[in-house]
Parts: sequence; structure tokens; C-alpha cells
Amino acid sequence: MNSDDWLETVEEIEGVRYVAVDVATAVESTRLPGKFHKDPADRMIVALARHFNAVLVTADEKITTYRHVRTVW
Repeated sequence: MNSDDWLETVEEIEGVRYVAVDVATAVESTRLPGKFHKDPADRMIVALARHFNAVLVTADEKITTYRHVRTVW
């Protein structure tokens, strides 16, 4: 499955939506509370989840052990 097909498939899942990263969320990714690793992509993902009060679906231990975001896997 190519990335376009995958994105279309995911878009059809109820409760899933794509959101743009705004400036405030980008800045928040640099100011996450507590200790979190420096990977900018992970920081952006966590900041977005916190902004939307969303649960992240991930098996990434660096994210699942971060107590300032809710995760499930």
C-alpha cells in the first residue's frame, strides 16, 4: 500500500482526523512539562495530543512512559 492509499484508509476511520500544526502547538512542543527526549517529531506529536486532549495510539516506549500524555496500545 502506498502512502496516499494509507492516508485515505486512515482518514475513513471514525474518530480519526488530520490536523494542521499551528504556531502555538509548535512552540508548545519546545516547552513540554517534565522530562521528555529531544526528538522534534515526537515532541510535536505529544504537543498535538495534549492540545487536542487526545489519546495517542503508540508502542513507542519513550512516549508511553511520558506521564504528561495519555497513550494506548
